[in-house]
Amino acid sequence: MKNLVIADLHLHSKYSRAVSQKMDLSEIGYWATQKGIDLVATADWTHPMWFRQLQNELIEKERGLYSLKNASVSISPKLRFVLATEVSSIYSQNGQVRRIHTVILSPNLKTSERVISALNARGVNLKSDGRPIMGLSMIELCELLWEIDEQIFVLPAHIWTPWFSMYGSKSGFDSIEACFGKYSDKITAIETGLSSDPIMNWSIPELERRQIVSFSDAHSGAKLGREATVFKKKQENYDYFDLIKALKQDKTGALEIAFTIEFFPEEGKYHYSGHRLCGVRLSPAEVKAANGLCPKCHKPLTIGVMDRVQELADQLLEEADLPTKLSHSKTKLIYPPKKNRPPFVSIIPLMELISHNLKVASVSKKVLEKYHFLIEKVGSEFEILLFKDLEELENLGETELAQLITKMRQRQIRLEPGYDGVFGKIEVNVQTDNQEQIAQNPLF
Repeated sequence: MKNLVIADLHLHSKYSRAVSQKMDLSEIGYWATQKGIDLVATADWTHPMWFRQLQNELIEKERGLYSLKNASVSISPKLRFVLATEVSSIYSQNGQVRRIHTVILSPNLKTSERVISALNARGVNLKSDGRPIMGLSMIELCELLWEIDEQIFVLPAHIWTPWFSMYGSKSGFDSIEACFGKYSDKITAIETGLSSDPIMNWSIPELERRQIVSFSDAHSGAKLGREATVFKKKQENYDYFDLIKALKQDKTGALEIAFTIEFFPEEGKYHYSGHRLCGVRLSPAEVKAANGLCPKCHKPLTIGVMDRVQELADQLLEEADLPTKLSHSKTKLIYPPKKNRPPFVSIIPLMELISHNLKVASVSKKVLEKYHFLIEKVGSEFEILLFKDLEELENLGETELAQLITKMRQRQIRLEPGYDGVFGKIEVNVQTDNQEQIAQNPLF
């Protein structure tokens, strides 16, 4: 991991709705260290009270990269914070209400302060929530931001989520051009969201020349890193501007995207279409047969990510047809057909695997104790999930957990897709009669 930088640039502070009240800078820094994250978002810098804390508690180490002034020993001294936040735009365009979420990266506190002043001048209530709601269209928002500083980076967030995203079935558009207009060429990257993975996004023609990145959108410390983007260092020192160059596919910077770390998209809560109140989950073919209506109550279904991908795709890609490669730790990397873009790996968070192993709830004290024990003895969560020799776990008496991680690395799992706000379920089966057959025919 020496030459890699793991980044999670989309999460929230305690000033956002439905977020743990523990989510201050120390909490974010602690969990980022536990996970093995090197670059982490400050989150929510448009909120006035949170912004004051950022001004008081952060110190710039490299251009646009910050650390905590008084960090505890439980926070890695190498951890850097990036000024990244999410905003919600709700507006009408072409007779339809649009609800788009956007991640905004800022190069410094001074630029962020100018953005805050400009949004206040537009009448946006920044005190109401860490992820403020505004009536600005995507074109108006980009214009406001880039008039202030062209080094601000605009990233469409979780682009397939039905209710609040660029491609959302209930809220968005069918193309980047329709959403961003004259600024569409400056949208050089998109965020997959939990319910899609790169395979699904590689199927969309207009995304072929854009970077595909993934971040956690965490609302609590333990959820950090459930998705992340891994950069390769071309030289030891780097800054915010190197990060932005990598997101723009500019080869002159000190960073380039090596791969992304993905949730299994079936576990995401909008992967399939469905109707939560009726307990109905439908595949794209079943949605078509039902004419988009719930077969129980006959009301419209919440159309999920897979349906939208099939609607917008030029040609659907299948995992079985894609090139793969095993890392030194026997983690399977999936590549696009031409191998001309970064690959990805998929993970199940360590707490979920421990919960599966112990057969107790993932939020239990027993799981948390085992999690921290393993981090202390073996290494960070990403080291355990993706990089470490699993003999280290076996030597601690964790043979079954090591087997679970091996199966995760090789994608030998069963999945029950999520739908209409209900998270999907994952089953990792250690007991198999024919290991060779399972290896040849992974259950994905």
